[in-house]
Amino acid sequence: MRTIISFAALFLSVILLQLSTGGVGPLDAISGITLGFSKGEIGMLGSAHFFGFFIGCWWAPRLMGSVGHSRAFAACTALGAMGLIGHTLTEDPYAWAVMRVASGICVAGCYTVIEAWLNAKLTNEIRGRAMGTYRIADSGASLCAQLIIAVLPPASYVSYNLLAILCCAALLPLTLSKASQPETPEAPRLRPRLAWACSPLAVAGVIVAAVSSASFRMVGPVYGQEVGLAVNQIAFFLAAFVLGGVAAQYPVGWLADKYDRRWVLIWVSVAAMGACGVIAAAGGTGTLGVMLAAGLFGFTSFPIFSISAAHANDFATSEQRVELSAALMFWYALGAIAAPYIASTLIEGFGPPALFGLIATAHLFLIGFGLTRMRARPTPEERTSYVFSPRTSFTIGRLLKRSREEN
Repeated sequence: MRTIISFAALFLSVILLQLSTGGVGPLDAISGITLGFSKGEIGMLGSAHFFGFFIGCWWAPRLMGSVGHSRAFAACTALGAMGLIGHTLTEDPYAWAVMRVASGICVAGCYTVIEAWLNAKLTNEIRGRAMGTYRIADSGASLCAQLIIAVLPPASYVSYNLLAILCCAALLPLTLSKASQPETPEAPRLRPRLAWACSPLAVAGVIVAAVSSASFRMVGPVYGQEVGLAVNQIAFFLAAFVLGGVAAQYPVGWLADKYDRRWVLIWVSVAAMGACGVIAAAGGTGTLGVMLAAGLFGFTSFPIFSISAAHANDFATSEQRVELSAALMFWYALGAIAAPYIASTLIEGFGPPALFGLIATAHLFLIGFGLTRMRARPTPEERTSYVFSPRTSFTIGRLLKRSREEN
C-alpha cells in the first residue's frame, strides 16, 4: 500500500490530464454547433486530435530519451494548455484543428511518460494492485470528463480556460514529486506489419474499435443535438457510453478467456450491430431511451479493442509483445484519424442515424472477416490472459506484458 501511495502523484496527474483533455472533445463539438461550424468541420476537429495523438505516440519516447521524464511531461502538457487557450483567440475551425493536434500530442506524450514511469517502478508483488488503481483513476476521470461539459458553457472563454488550468495543474503532482526519475527505456520499434503477421483479424478489430469509439466520442454530441438533447443531457449521453464500456470488461474478459476469442469477437460485433440499430431508433423514445441505448452501445463496442489485442498476443512470442502493442496502437490511430470526419460528413448528408450506419457497416465487415479468418488456422492451445487494454500510448505494452503472460 505504501508503494501504491508513492504513485499517488502519477495517478493524480492522470486524473487532472483526463479531466482537461477528455473534456475538450465534446466541448469542441458543442461549441462548433453553437458557432455554426459545419458537421464536416466538427468531425475534422476530432480527426485532428487523433492525428496529433499519432504524432505524440511516435515522438514522445524519443523526447523522453533526450530530456528525461519530467521535462518531456512538462513540454507535452504545455502544448496541451496552449492548444486549449488558443481556442479563445479565434473562431476559425481550421485554426481550432491545429490546436487539437497540439491536444492530441499532449495526451499521447503525457501517457507515454506516466506509463514508462510506472513500468520502471512497479514490482511483481504490487503490479496487479497498482495497475488496477491506474485503470480506475483513468476510467473514472474519463467518465467525469464527459460529464464536465454539462456545466461548461459552449464557445466560452471561461470553459476553455478552466480546461487549460486543469491541464497545467496536471504538471504539479509529477514535477513536484520527490521520487527519483527512472531510467529512460528504449523506444519500441514501430512495426505495423508485426500486428498483421500475428493476426490480420486483430488488425481489423482494432480499426473497427477506432471507428466505433472515435466517431462516437468526437461526433456523438452532433448526434445528440440532432435528436434534441440539451447540453447537459449530451454530457450524460457520452458518459453512459463510457460507463457501459467499463462495465463490459469483466464479463467479456471472462468469455474471451473461456471460449475461442474469434467467436467472442464475432458475437460481440453482432451485439454491437444490434446496439447501433437500437440507438439509431432511440431518437424518438425520449431521453431515458437514448441514455440506455448509449450504455448498451458502449457495453458492446468498447471491448472490441481488448479482445483483438488478446487474440493477437496469442500468436506472439514474449519478446514481440511490447512491439505488438505499439503496432496495434498504430492501426487504432489510423482508424481514429479517419472516423470522425467520415462520420460527420455522413450525418451532414444523410441525417443522425448515418453515424450508426457507418459503425454498423464496420462491424459487419469485421464479422465477415472473422468468419473467413476462422478457416485460415486453428485456435492456439496456449493463450494469454485477457487484459483490459487502454488506448493511451505506444508504451502501454510494457505495462501489460506481464499481465498477459500470467495465466
